[in-house]
Amino acid sequence: MGHQNISQFLSGFSKLDRNERLRKLVEVGALQPEDLAFLNNGGIDDVDLAEKLIENVIGYFQMPLGVATNFRIDGRDYVIPMAVEETSIVAAASKTAKWIRDEGEITTELVGNFIIGQIQIAKVNDYESLRSKILASKQKLIDQANIVVAAGLVRRGGGVSDIQVRKISRGDGGDMAVIHVLCDPCDAMGANIINQICEFLKKPIEEMTGEKVTMCILSNLVDTKLTRATVTIRDVEKSLGERIEEASLFALCDPYRAATNNKGVLNGMDSVLLATGNDWRAVEAGVHAYAARDGQYRSITKWKMKGNDLVGVIEAPIVVGTVGGVTQIHPTAKMCLHILRVKKASELSRIIAAVGLVQNLGALKALTTEGIIEGHMKLHIKNLMISAGANEKEVPVLQRRLEEILTSTKRITLSNAIEILNELRGVKDGIIMTAGKVIQRTGIPLKTRKKPGLDNSPS
Repeated sequence: MGHQNISQFLSGFSKLDRNERLRKLVEVGALQPEDLAFLNNGGIDDVDLAEKLIENVIGYFQMPLGVATNFRIDGRDYVIPMAVEETSIVAAASKTAKWIRDEGEITTELVGNFIIGQIQIAKVNDYESLRSKILASKQKLIDQANIVVAAGLVRRGGGVSDIQVRKISRGDGGDMAVIHVLCDPCDAMGANIINQICEFLKKPIEEMTGEKVTMCILSNLVDTKLTRATVTIRDVEKSLGERIEEASLFALCDPYRAATNNKGVLNGMDSVLLATGNDWRAVEAGVHAYAARDGQYRSITKWKMKGNDLVGVIEAPIVVGTVGGVTQIHPTAKMCLHILRVKKASELSRIIAAVGLVQNLGALKALTTEGIIEGHMKLHIKNLMISAGANEKEVPVLQRRLEEILTSTKRITLSNAIEILNELRGVKDGIIMTAGKVIQRTGIPLKTRKKPGLDNSPS
């Protein structure tokens, strides 16, 4: 099926049961028959892989894996795998992506190709001499690194391309020197290779300069390899657009708001990073550092009204891989890359940027209209019913009653769910039960307690 027809074919996807969703994904080519067997089996069923990945293995911690629909990025339809436990993230992404698909567009681009390795000289004796010697021999150092360590990257069109030298004040009257090694990792994240390159260059740099190298390590603040995504929605209602614009300005000016804004962006990004076996911790570190690059922590996204159009932009270092590491040895990560139909790391980073920006728009729209609680809590009802111990027959009535409480009071708690469940079961004398166990004796008979929805106990 062509990429332009996927979103239309998956219309109404959220209303299907799991088996129908799987069938649809097979029909669009996102899943293979062997993927169905893998998913229906519960994923990895032994610990052999885990033993190879980390130490002291005792098992797996499984995350829910879903797919967001309606994404059309650079004119191409995608099904987006998302591994996440937080309620509403997949739903919000899909809903907002549909709004954009129907009324606008998502475009993306990559700005730069180079990851950064750092070689530190903690106490430089003669910075100017060191800088002069390294720059004079820069091409020789690059050639050595490419021949000895990065030959495979060079064959694929990548490798080391530049070496830069920086001076940083130690704060004690002295200086340190930091040498940046810029490398194109092609479709790998490149952490291991850039660390190897820096370690390799340590000895020739020491011999050339007479200085002592202290440390070699990559940087996650990769401002030489940025990904940019832009969302444009046409003919947006003026007051809505202005409210979103003001919410964006709030996050640009106030670091307290920016932290929560950027967490919302990363709700979307991290979900795709985790699903595809990429290092979400490294990307988060880079995003947060880039957000503070001018000395104040700010929003990683910007939204502005331009005429009648709402335009949002995200620009961030999103360094990912589609080869090497967990992406190629974890069966779920491999399956998720297949669902995305991506082979190039550059395409994956652009998808991730787009998902983060779409997630941000969904949150800002909710915050500036009906508020974030009602929509989030509607989806959270399922969690409350599970925690309260509702069985299959009790769920429909309990869900309806909780939705009524949420509509009238704008809040619901686990206590609400337990009280209603106890009413349905005819439990009396103020005994609160869950999963068939008494968890609390309130000392208040059920008939004299407050009405559901007025309980002030925490959720």
